[in-house]
Amino acid sequence: MEAASLKLGLVGNCAVSALIDDRARVVWCCAPRFDGDPVFHALIDSPDGIGPDGTFQVQLEDFSHSQQSYDHGTAVLRTRLFDLHGNAIEITDFMPRFFLNDRPYRPMMLVRRMRPIQGHPRIRVILRPVIQWGSAHPARTRGSNHLRFVGPEGTIRLTTNAPLTYVQEETPFALDMPMSFIFGPDETLDRSVEDTARLLEEKTISYWRDWTRRLAIPIEWQEAVIRAAITLKMCLFEETGAIVAAMTTSVPEAPHTQRNWDYRYCWLRDAFFVVRALNSLSETGTMEDYLRWMRNIIGQSKDGHVQPLYGIGLESKLTEYMVPHLRGYRGMGPVRAGNQAYEHFQHDVYGNIVLGSAQSFFDHRLHQRAGIDEFALLERAGEQAFAIHDKPDAGMWELRTRARVHTSSVLMNWAACDRLCKIARELKLPQRAALWGERAALIKQKILDNAWSEQRQAFVESFGGKDLDASVLLMTEVGFIDPMDPRFVKTVDALEASLCDGPYMRRYEAPDDFGRPETSFNICAFWRIDALARIGRVEQARELFEALLASRNHLGLLSEDTHPTTGELWGNFPQTYSMVGIINGAMRLSRSWESRI
Repeated sequence: MEAASLKLGLVGNCAVSALIDDRARVVWCCAPRFDGDPVFHALIDSPDGIGPDGTFQVQLEDFSHSQQSYDHGTAVLRTRLFDLHGNAIEITDFMPRFFLNDRPYRPMMLVRRMRPIQGHPRIRVILRPVIQWGSAHPARTRGSNHLRFVGPEGTIRLTTNAPLTYVQEETPFALDMPMSFIFGPDETLDRSVEDTARLLEEKTISYWRDWTRRLAIPIEWQEAVIRAAITLKMCLFEETGAIVAAMTTSVPEAPHTQRNWDYRYCWLRDAFFVVRALNSLSETGTMEDYLRWMRNIIGQSKDGHVQPLYGIGLESKLTEYMVPHLRGYRGMGPVRAGNQAYEHFQHDVYGNIVLGSAQSFFDHRLHQRAGIDEFALLERAGEQAFAIHDKPDAGMWELRTRARVHTSSVLMNWAACDRLCKIARELKLPQRAALWGERAALIKQKILDNAWSEQRQAFVESFGGKDLDASVLLMTEVGFIDPMDPRFVKTVDALEASLCDGPYMRRYEAPDDFGRPETSFNICAFWRIDALARIGRVEQARELFEALLASRNHLGLLSEDTHPTTGELWGNFPQTYSMVGIINGAMRLSRSWESRI
C-alpha cells in the first residue's frame, strides 16, 4: 500500500470542501463546515497508507496509473484511472457553487460523476463515512435509490443511479454507462440523478469561469496564478466572511516532529495576506466578505484585546485537545483538534486588522466604501496597537514557551498607526492624521534603534536580540523602509546565508519549542523573492520563483512546508500563505502585457 501523500486536489464551494488524491479517493472532508467533524478522515489515520475506512473510493480493477487535472479556470477536478488491460474511467468531482435566486448556492454537497472512456472497465465503490472523529460509523438505512448515513448530529444522503446493492455491499461491477453520486443533504431530488448532476456541473463550471474571467492577472505564470486564486477563494467561509489558514489538521510540518497543528480556523494575519493577494488581482469580493467578519471580531473584543485567531463562526474559545485513537498522517501523531494559540498575545494582529481594511477606504469600485464609522472601529485596534507596541508577545510564529519584543510584531503595530494616518487624511481628519502620524514615527524610530544588530549586520527577530528571522523581510512589503536602504540589503544577504537552502527558506535560526526547524516555510521563500526583486536582483528572484513553482504538487497546490532535500510537501494543506506567495511573486516579477502584445 502506497504511503499517504499530499498529491491531493481541493474541491469546495466556500461552505464545505474535500481533498481527493490522485486515485480519486476522497481522503478528507469535514461537515457541516471546514472546521467540523471529519466525514472522511483517512488522510490523518494512515500509518500504512490510505485504507478503506473514512474514504469515498472508486477502485478500478487491475489499476495501472492515473491522470488528474482541473478543468481550466474552475474548481472542478477530473481524475482518469487506467487499468493494465487498456480500460479506463473518468471521475469528475466538484461541490456545487453558483447563484440561485440572486443568492450564492453552496450546499453541503459533493457530486461525483463517473463514465467509462476506454474498453470495459470494472470498478468497486467504497463509501465509508465516519463520525465522532473516526471513532464510529453512522447507521445506514436504504431507500429506493439512496443510502442514508445517520449520526447523532445529522443525516447525510447518497443518491445515485449506480446499482445500490453493489454500492452498499462494495461489490465489483462493470461500468458500462455514466453514473453519478450526489452526497449531501438528506433531501429528495426533483429530477433524475444524472440530470441533476449534469445541471449542477454545468452551472458550477460556468460560475468559476465567470469568476476567473474577471481576474486581472499578469501575462506570465497565468495558470499558476489562476489556480492559486481559485484555491484561496475556496478557503473563504462565505457565510461569515472568515478565511481559514488551511483545510486540514495535524499534517506535520516535518517528519516525526510532533509539529502537528489544527489550521482550520481564521488567523487575522493569514487572512490579511489572502485579502491583499486577491485584491492585487482585482478580486475585491473576498475583501468585502472578510470585512464583515472582521467588524464583528472588533465589535466583540473586550478591553481592546483581539485574539490572533477565531473560529469561522466567530468562536473565541478553540480549546486544543488530542484525538488519541487517530494514528496521524503516515502514523505521525498526534492528531490535534482546536488550537491553543487562541490564548496567545500576538501583537501583530492589530496591524493585520488595519492593513486588511485599508483598501476599503480608497477603492471606488466597492459598492459600500468604508467611512467615518469604520475608521472609528479601526481606531480601537490602533489604540491597542500603540499601547502594546513595545511589549513582549508570542510573535507571529506562535512560540509557546518564550515571549520577546518581536520585531515583526512591532512592525505591524507601526503599520497600524501608519495606515490610520493615511486613512484619516483620505477622510479629511487632519487632527487624527497628525496623531497617528506621530505615533507611527515614534514606533519606527524604536524599530530602527532596537532591531538592528551591528554584530549580525541585519535586522534581527527581537529587540536587542541576535537571531535572524525571515519575518523582517516584511519591512519593505508594508512600506516601512526603502528596499535600497543598506541595512535592508545587508539583512537580505544575512538571511540568505543563514536560512536558505537553494530556493527554500526556513523561518528562523534559533531553536523553538521542538528544536530547530528542518523544513522550508514556503511563504518565507516567497518573501525572499519579493525582497530580491525590490533590491534589484530580479533575475535571481525569477530563477528562485520558477524553482518554487516546480515544487508544487501535480495540480499546482502547495502545503505549508517543503523539505529542502527531498522536495516533499509537508504541513497542513493547501496552505493559504503559500498560495498567496504564488500570486505575489507572479505579480511582482511578471513582465508587462505590453512587452508581449
